[in-house]
Amino acid sequence: MKAIAQERYGSPDVLELREVGTPAVADHEVLVRVHAASVNARDWHFVRGDPYLARLGLGVRGPKVKIRGTDFAGRVEAVGRAVKRFRPGDEVFGEADAAFAEYVCAQESAVEPKPTALSFEQAAALPLAANTALMGLRDLGQVQPGQEVLINGASGGVGTFAVQIAKAFGAEVTGVCSTRNTELVRSLGADHLVDYTQEDFTRNGRRYDLVFDLVGNHSLAAFRRALKPTGTLVLSGGGVFEGGSFVGPMSLLIRGQLMSRFSRHRLLVLAAKPSQENLAVLRELADSGRLTAVIDRTYPLSEVPEAIRYLEEEHARSKVVITV
Repeated sequence: MKAIAQERYGSPDVLELREVGTPAVADHEVLVRVHAASVNARDWHFVRGDPYLARLGLGVRGPKVKIRGTDFAGRVEAVGRAVKRFRPGDEVFGEADAAFAEYVCAQESAVEPKPTALSFEQAAALPLAANTALMGLRDLGQVQPGQEVLINGASGGVGTFAVQIAKAFGAEVTGVCSTRNTELVRSLGADHLVDYTQEDFTRNGRRYDLVFDLVGNHSLAAFRRALKPTGTLVLSGGGVFEGGSFVGPMSLLIRGQLMSRFSRHRLLVLAAKPSQENLAVLRELADSGRLTAVIDRTYPLSEVPEAIRYLEEEHARSKVVITV
């Protein structure tokens, strides 16, 4: 099969389209014929090995996992002996390492039936980004109907889902984005917009029950100015590539964890994990019409390097999808 492989860290040019063996299916896995995958900030962090501190887990000299990609949607090709929920031919979506390939093996527990309301391309855009939004708002932020919620980075891959999910939970949503993205964020249901090229939401005097940060472009003190006295800040910044760093966006996350012990505000750092239960929630939201995926651009599998370069340098709107 064809797959996008990486032997060393560097620019997207280190990625190569190669012929590799089709993965063997373990007892609790499903083999999926990939129809679409999507690009996340996680991918360029893995390609660059950035921040450098992350290489302690990714692999010091080069990535331990050689094939890139995480999100996928496609049809089940084969199932392991212990798999009960799927059979060949089922349309599914989910998360697994090595998704930028013609076939991917995934744990049964990280796969769900594809939303019938979405195409394969739209479904592939959901797993990591929409799950991050769901966990940040529901699990950490504990969003409630009527609360005032601000999404910093509302036009990005996670942000476009966060706006919709916050609205589905009954919140009053403010989206922060650039001028060119205001109509997009408004169309997703945002009640209020802040154009960061014209206004700093941390200094305009408005306060929120929950600030969900997906950018990491303000200090903790600035974020706290935007919170009500008992407000919550959830940090999950991915950023864009700015030449390499030792700590990168992890610096803000680490400071948030340390300061949370001394602040009257709830300061929380999100570590999203794959979840079959969360995929089921996302599927239900999509099939009920309350959640959709906005796709900025699509690229064929052979052009994954260009797709990652676009994401890391160009502040992509919504999601970038790979067709296989």
